[in-house]
Amino acid sequence: MASEPLASPRLTVTGFDPARVRRDFPALALRPYDKPLAYLDNAASSQKPRAMIDAMTAYYETSHGNVHRGLHYLSERATAAYDAAREKVRVFLNAADQREIIFVRGTTEGINLVAQSFGRSIAGPGDEILVTEMEHHSNIVPWQMVCEQTGATLRVVPMTDAGELDLDAFDRLLSPRTKLFAVVHISNALGTVNPIKDLTARAHAAGVPVLVDGAQSMQHGPVDVQDLDCDFFACSGHKMFGPTGIGVLYGKADLLERMPPYQGGGDMIEQVSFTSTTYARLPAKFEAGTPAIAEAVGLGATIDYLGAIDFTALAAYERDLLRYATERVSTVSGVRLIGTAQERAGVLSFVMDPIHPHDIGTVLDREGVAVRAGHHCAQPVMEHFGVPATIRASFALYNTKDEVDALVAALGHARDLLA
Repeated sequence: MASEPLASPRLTVTGFDPARVRRDFPALALRPYDKPLAYLDNAASSQKPRAMIDAMTAYYETSHGNVHRGLHYLSERATAAYDAAREKVRVFLNAADQREIIFVRGTTEGINLVAQSFGRSIAGPGDEILVTEMEHHSNIVPWQMVCEQTGATLRVVPMTDAGELDLDAFDRLLSPRTKLFAVVHISNALGTVNPIKDLTARAHAAGVPVLVDGAQSMQHGPVDVQDLDCDFFACSGHKMFGPTGIGVLYGKADLLERMPPYQGGGDMIEQVSFTSTTYARLPAKFEAGTPAIAEAVGLGATIDYLGAIDFTALAAYERDLLRYATERVSTVSGVRLIGTAQERAGVLSFVMDPIHPHDIGTVLDREGVAVRAGHHCAQPVMEHFGVPATIRASFALYNTKDEVDALVAALGHARDLLA
């Protein structure tokens, strides 16, 4: 039938087998500079499984049309595939209703949507918006803009030298003036896993709504937004093995219903005249214009792929891999770890005195090891630790201990060349 969504290829996995998973990611077979690729830049963007690539290709070859507007065969197929992707996201996040799933370009746009539609409506002179010292710029700058627009004040929850939030300071900062708390789930610069459920409960006890930056958490397994009880949750497809240009904003329906549209245009309206406009119901109210249809289909296929993985086994594997990487990298002469929180996931951040991280990153690249060197769009974190930048190795479900060994060997080579 024309209304049937595209089927998504699925992976069948018993337990967790990284060697099996690696075969599903074509890019991992590349040999930069004739060296095996060790891709350790997953916090920036993850590689893509064949299932996602095939689903997007199939969409363009067999089902492309504009959604929600056409009565013809291709439009119906595209609409069915697009709407099916939203339901897959809803299930993956355990949202209560499809109306709570808004497709955006990524985490950054999701946060900006909340800032401009919700933040500006609740904040004014004398009010405060609370963020943390470990936030990505995407969860700082939008709130600075809101404060400039409304006269509110930005307050910052400090972190310890281990890279953990100071929970006592958090409790002290919560007040009747606090209008919103915006917090990262997993720090992209440190790997710290914040206790979101506890933080949300504390904030709600003070009557404060909570936005969670989930850009770094979705690639490590499903997130249950109802269990976390956060009011908003933003994430990006490209971080979780999906396409670029697509992301998700989850919001509690009662809040989204009260929020004004973020953008105006086609598909977010019921009726338009030169005197007034009636807006569409959720989620269309926040999805003006032609959406990223193929990218939504690709994201749905990625969720299908992830849904076949044993995440309990994967979590154990990733914990062991991060432990191994921490121990091995710590043996390299001159290495100093940045961020040693008890609860970390996916990220190992460090410097290797006295060599600048950018120089180390360049040498590692020539050895086939892809890492990120810089401030990671988290300059306040770098300022806290007194460094201009760090080397960041970030891990995903396809990384192995052999790649960690390649990283350590490349670091040794960099020291020989540059120290």
